[in-house]
Amino acid sequence: MPRTKGDHEARRRDVSEAVWRVLAAHGFGGLTLRAVAAELDATTGLLTHYFPAKRDLVAHALDLLERRTAARPRRPAGKGMSAVRAALLDVLPLTAEATDSNRIWVSSWDTALAAPALSGDYARKYAQSRDKLRDLVVAAQQLGELPAGDPARIAAGAQSFVLGLVVQALFDPAAFPPHHQVELLDDYLATLTSSPSLSGDHVDPS
Repeated sequence: MPRTKGDHEARRRDVSEAVWRVLAAHGFGGLTLRAVAAELDATTGLLTHYFPAKRDLVAHALDLLERRTAARPRRPAGKGMSAVRAALLDVLPLTAEATDSNRIWVSSWDTALAAPALSGDYARKYAQSRDKLRDLVVAAQQLGELPAGDPARIAAGAQSFVLGLVVQALFDPAAFPPHHQVELLDDYLATLTSSPSLSGDHVDPS
């Protein structure tokens, strides 16, 4: 009996799930056709129908990572500092799903750094994240919840802090369990809200 379009799409979903499980367990360094085939209990020959070369597998994995990240549920944003806090909490590996996603993102950095086109793409992604965070900072300043200061610089500092915390939590989860990550983030945010004047050029948020 010939395969239907539904069968083909179901098989592609199975393949994508297998790719994701390999990434979560071994990162991009362990992503091979053989590993995905073993996870899928299939032959590497079958996978070549989907990924003729390793670069096709990597491209699919990167696309899968981006789509899953975009689809991940986000906390209610609120306004002002609550929105800033929610945006930063959404980055941290506080759940099993977020831990897998962060582990895969971090493992993809080496792949991106080795390819100029990918490096530029990643730089743009992080710049866009900073821009969104900057807008939240501006809103918090307008509400009087943050003192005056360069919102772009504040956003860059917050992004750097939270990404550094992600790496530490991935390497040493026993020392950085979810509740401690939240405590550290709240400590960091408290230093921003309690500072009489943030360093950097003054920018009027209005």
